[in-house]
Formats: sequence, structure tokens, C-alpha cells
Amino acid sequence: MVAAQPSTTALREARDRASRARFATLIQRQGALIALVVTMVFGWLRYGQEGFTGTYNITEALRYNAMFALIALGMTFVIMTGGIDLSVGAVAVLGSVMAARASGEGPWVATLVAIATGVAIGLLNGVLISRFRIQPFIVTLATLLGGRGLALLAANNSVQSLSTEAFSNGFIDISGREIGPVPLPVAIAAVAFVIGTVLLNLTRFGRHVLAIGGNEEAARLAGVPIDRTIIVVYVLSGGLAGLAGAILAAYTFSGNPNEAVGWELSAIAAVVVGGTLLTGGLGSVWTTLVGVLLLGAIINMLNFESLDPYWQQVIRGLFLLVVVILQSRLRRPASG
Repeated sequence: MVAAQPSTTALREARDRASRARFATLIQRQGALIALVVTMVFGWLRYGQEGFTGTYNITEALRYNAMFALIALGMTFVIMTGGIDLSVGAVAVLGSVMAARASGEGPWVATLVAIATGVAIGLLNGVLISRFRIQPFIVTLATLLGGRGLALLAANNSVQSLSTEAFSNGFIDISGREIGPVPLPVAIAAVAFVIGTVLLNLTRFGRHVLAIGGNEEAARLAGVPIDRTIIVVYVLSGGLAGLAGAILAAYTFSGNPNEAVGWELSAIAAVVVGGTLLTGGLGSVWTTLVGVLLLGAIINMLNFESLDPYWQQVIRGLFLLVVVILQSRLRRPASG
């Protein structure tokens, strides 16, 4: 009986470790969804069914956050490779200015111009990072500054108004139109996330992205096309940011070089809150969407409280810091 006691204790400890690991995995993967449900219930109880969870409030919140969702989708792929893209806010605002300038040509031309602008900057980022081995932080910080400068130049250091024809040729419908009860920007973001899920889970490209983030040198030895994959990832991020810029121009009826300040940080926050590791190699497209919705719900709630925008920034920063700390601690049981 005495000899059996250590074995029983060891088994109990093993079960406890396994239980903690399962709990950590659950929180890491579904924590954002649980927090979103709690936030929505709290908002419903505090502000009433016709306020926080009313049809109008939810529709308009989703319409606005669809732009963040597109940017966060591209950022998800970037972060899964172990990189970062600080230029997406600047790309979005430059895309909005270019879309506003081309708005008289119709919604398709203006949107394609914005996307092409984003693709060009994303291609520049990808080539500099992959071929010249420059750190993503440095490259995208440089294109952030350059993109903002180009937006000011393109708008003549002012706000670029839409062409008169934009109000009759359908350009403003990119943001204002609805497909049934669903705002068009939300439908666009939903399609983008479906495509993103397919790319990540059902293609070699998705496996290559995760392999690079997990261990780039091992991926290189395994024959993964490192440079090409990284270039495609940054092109994808830039193109989605450009698309968000076209929606922004239609939403605000202008291309304002001073818009989209801090969008890159909001996108990073949504990706991290959704459970994607900043070190790369692990992530999910749909948990990023949950992260976007959670951050959007929190900001919406702070607006209901009429909280000063500066304090909103402080709370967002603290929230992101807490999530990163929790993510780091939750990984320890799983890895141990």
C-alpha cells in the first residue's frame, strides 16, 4: 500500500496538468468568443434592447467595423508568418484618397484603384522584407510614414472630396447600400473571411504561412518557398487595406489623409485578442473576426458611457496588454 501511494499521486498530478492544459487551450481558442457573449449580455442588460442590442446600433456598428475586419484579416496572415504590418492604416487612408480621386469613374474603377494602391505598397513591403532581409517592423514603419505623406500629396494637403458623379454612379453605395438586412461592407468582409479560411485551411499557401511562422529555417529546409509566400502575404495585407480605404471614402464621402490613425494597432489588437500568436505559427481567421467584434463591442459600450476618446485609447491599450499577458501565461501549461 505504501508503494502504491506515489503512483496514485503521480496519476492525480498528471490528470491535473492535462486538465489545466485543456482549460488553457479552450481559453486561448475560445476566450474571445466567451468575452464577446459576456459583453453583449452586459450591454443588453445595462443599455436595453433598443439601445446597445437594437437593430440600428448593431447594423451601424457592423458597417463601420467591417473596415477593421478587412485590415485585421490581412494582418492575421502577416502575424502568422511571424511578421508585422504597421503600414495598413496609412495604406487604407491612401487608398481612400485615391478612391475619392477616381470616384467619378464609378465604383468598380475607384475600388480597383484603391486595391491596386494597397497591392503596390504590400508588394514593396514583401520584397524588402523577403529579398533584402530587413525587419518587418522597420520596413512597414517606413511605408507607414511614406503612405501618410503620399496621401497628403495626393489630396493636396487637404481633404479630397468625392466627384459630383460619385453620388449618382453608385460609388457611395459601397458603404451605404444593404443586401437585404446586411450592409454591403459587412457582406464584403464576410466573403473575404470565407476566402481567407479556405486559403489558410485548405491550400498549400496556408500550410506554408504557418510553417514559416513556426520555424522559418525548418520550413526553408523542407522546401517551402519562403520569399514568395512572404511577398504574397504582404500583398494580401496591402490589398485588403486598400479595399478598406475604398469603403472608408464611400463612408465619409471623402478621402481624408488624417483618417485611420491607429488602425494598424486596432488590427493587431483584434488579431492577438482572437488568439493568434504574435510569434507566428498558430492562428485562426475566424477567431480574428471574433476579436474584431469584441473590440468593436467594447468601444461601442464606451461610446454609450460617453467616455472621452483619450480614455478609450487608454482602456484599449490596457485591454491588449492584459490579453498578451494571459496569452503568454496560458501557453506555459500547454507547452509543459
